[in-house]
Amino acid sequence: MAVHKVLGTETEFGITVRNAREPNPVLASSSVINSYAGRRARIQWSPEEESPGRDARGFGPEGGMASDGEAGMVNVVLTNGARLYVDHAHPEYSTPECFDPLEAARYDKAGEVIIARAAAGAQHLVGVDERIIIHKNNSDGRGNSYGAHENYLLSRQLPFAEVIRHLSSFLVTRQIFTGSGKLGSENGRPKVDYQISQRADFFEEEVGLETTLKRPIINTRDEPHGDPSKYRRLHVIMGDANLSEIQTLLKLGTTSLLLAALEDGALPQPIQLARPVEATWKVSHDLTLSNPLQIADGSSATALELQWQYYEWMAKYLETQEALPVYAQVLAEWESVLSDLETDPSRTADRLDWTAKQGILNAYHERDGLAWDVAKMRMLALQYHEVDPARGLYHKLVGSGRMRRLFTDAEIEEAVTTPPARTRAYFRGECVARYGSALVAANWDSLVFDVGAESYKRVPMMEPLRGTREHVSRLLDESPDAARLLERLGGAR
Repeated sequence: MAVHKVLGTETEFGITVRNAREPNPVLASSSVINSYAGRRARIQWSPEEESPGRDARGFGPEGGMASDGEAGMVNVVLTNGARLYVDHAHPEYSTPECFDPLEAARYDKAGEVIIARAAAGAQHLVGVDERIIIHKNNSDGRGNSYGAHENYLLSRQLPFAEVIRHLSSFLVTRQIFTGSGKLGSENGRPKVDYQISQRADFFEEEVGLETTLKRPIINTRDEPHGDPSKYRRLHVIMGDANLSEIQTLLKLGTTSLLLAALEDGALPQPIQLARPVEATWKVSHDLTLSNPLQIADGSSATALELQWQYYEWMAKYLETQEALPVYAQVLAEWESVLSDLETDPSRTADRLDWTAKQGILNAYHERDGLAWDVAKMRMLALQYHEVDPARGLYHKLVGSGRMRRLFTDAEIEEAVTTPPARTRAYFRGECVARYGSALVAANWDSLVFDVGAESYKRVPMMEPLRGTREHVSRLLDESPDAARLLERLGGAR
């Protein structure tokens, strides 16, 4: 039986300081994170239970990559249970653990608000003629790509080979409704004016452990962020950073459904592409959605046709399940977007970033006769992704009613400060809010407190669905300080 699909996202934001004399993205990112005025705890990120080098195919840490030293970077944990930190040269926001795809989409959206406010708070640190600009995108146009990752809770009993067999073709073809749109091509791929995905050109292997070099379609990092005897965490790196709320729901919801069906043994034989890496950029470059992909059995089908097949399998699967209502919503949005893509992709411009942005650029191309590769077009393409609501073109579409939404501003504002109630993120966020001064370190699996004892006290959090509001709200209300909390928890360790 499938484990409940606890999930979340991690987004590396693009950053630049316009008119900076000596650009330093690491310093700029640090300034942004440190300038966030919302309630948080600036604490060390503890690597104690983390194992970035362990490979789900059975390789140990010694055969994988070393820790990247994130623990020493600027790091804060927020009252909504999220992590906000500097990852290499980018500000990064990791959502708290969320109970379902709709909740995860809302907390992903809250990350944009948090980053925009942090950037505004750091503006006084730069020169009067300089401006900090943050983009929720995945490519700087100079050969560099940065990630928008997804995480899904899986059962340890599911062989990882089955994940590879079933998920690869799904991830390649879901680009038609997960792409954010991109001008041109990079990484030696064939030249195009415009393509569906920002990330597709940068994938070079089907399966692998890396996330920044030789990027694989299926990432094999085996770092469960939970009880390793019971769980896996599927770390999906093949996806774009989306601004559209519906698009984020689709991305997370369809993938969650497929993984649940896989765990329940409800999928037929997998669709396996003959050349999945080549298919990745070919799907992204095919704006007509009409070019067939070669399948390993000798047949062929378009990405759209394959997504219709996945949709039909998931519709049949849900008929046998007592699923959360959100999955009926996912299925309805999935059917709607595939139908509109089949009829005319421009009909999805009210809910897909790649077609919305394409519409803006097409208008300038046709009205002003602008070539696709001129500076003004590049500026417009980039401005779509600005998180500043006063400047981002996505926000202008929302303001004019041309982009559909799932959430009100008030619902997103609640997610900025309040943790999800149905996962362990509730305990983490409430501890930051109530006992932040006593927290010294954290990771997804634990919190570390200094309550004046001879040694720090670690509270393990190995079960993603424990530490919820139902489980711990009374405990927290009856613990006026961290020392009392630890005493009631049995002293922790």
